[in-house]
Amino acid sequence: MRILVTGSAGFVGSHLVERLLDEGHYVIGVDNYISGQRSNTELFLSHISFSFIEADVSQGIPYTGEPLDWVMHFASPASPPHYQEFPIETLMVGAQGTQNGLELALVHNASFFLASTSEVYGDPQMHPQPETYWGNVNPIGVRSCYDEAKRYAEAITMAYHRKRGVNTRIIRIFNTYGPRMRPDDGRVVTNFIHQALEGKSLTVYGDGSQTRSFQYVDDLIEGIVRLMKVNYHEPINLGNPNEFTVLEFAELVKNQINPELEIVFESITQDDPKRRKPDIGLAQRLLKWTPKTLAIYGIKNLYNNIKDI
Repeated sequence: MRILVTGSAGFVGSHLVERLLDEGHYVIGVDNYISGQRSNTELFLSHISFSFIEADVSQGIPYTGEPLDWVMHFASPASPPHYQEFPIETLMVGAQGTQNGLELALVHNASFFLASTSEVYGDPQMHPQPETYWGNVNPIGVRSCYDEAKRYAEAITMAYHRKRGVNTRIIRIFNTYGPRMRPDDGRVVTNFIHQALEGKSLTVYGDGSQTRSFQYVDDLIEGIVRLMKVNYHEPINLGNPNEFTVLEFAELVKNQINPELEIVFESITQDDPKRRKPDIGLAQRLLKWTPKTLAIYGIKNLYNNIKDI
């Protein structure tokens, strides 16, 4: 197939490109490098089935090639430091960027795949979070530029499906980690790994009792590929239901990398969700998908990858 991937130079986007190329597809990557990395594009430039367009998809997607089979929209800053640095750009890529991707899919009679997020649930009052939960989001908080951008992206994707017949898919990605994350990503796993590599104390915000569910990127990509083959249009959670407190995860990283490290505590950030855990019953039934990578192995893989760079 011929597949256009926005956000191809990002963490998840680059792993998706790699999997699609490995499966024999032709991939057109699109990125403007606000949060993506040029090194991720360079991994594929010599591949005969890869081409790249540097563009801001919120301004348009300048693709004029052969008919597409899929438009897969993965473009957006995804970590709090990045989307809080670029709040307007984040809102625009969720709004105009999504619409531009949908219009491109419509013109090519292609399918459209939206990468949404567990952040649409906000600070959830239901636990674990099923796809039927509407969320508890602060619409004007410091995280709202990302949360509301993705909520809007889901809404316009469903509107194009219902009113214009676009064949759509929507995933809600829960905390994901793995190689190719930026060192300044700012999320829990990369913070801990890079602090550990530098021999620094591990920083826990608040008392560390807030929970997260961490999935390794290979498991996420497997879920994405499976959903492409299933005719289902409403959102579906992709995440690992194994729940850790942030403090437990810090202890796990510490024990795996350097037991001598200290753990220090700082003030919690605004609107930081207290609990986050996916209900993956739908993915298990529909996709026959369950994450396979245990946290202990994912941490080792990420640590070894960063250490060897």
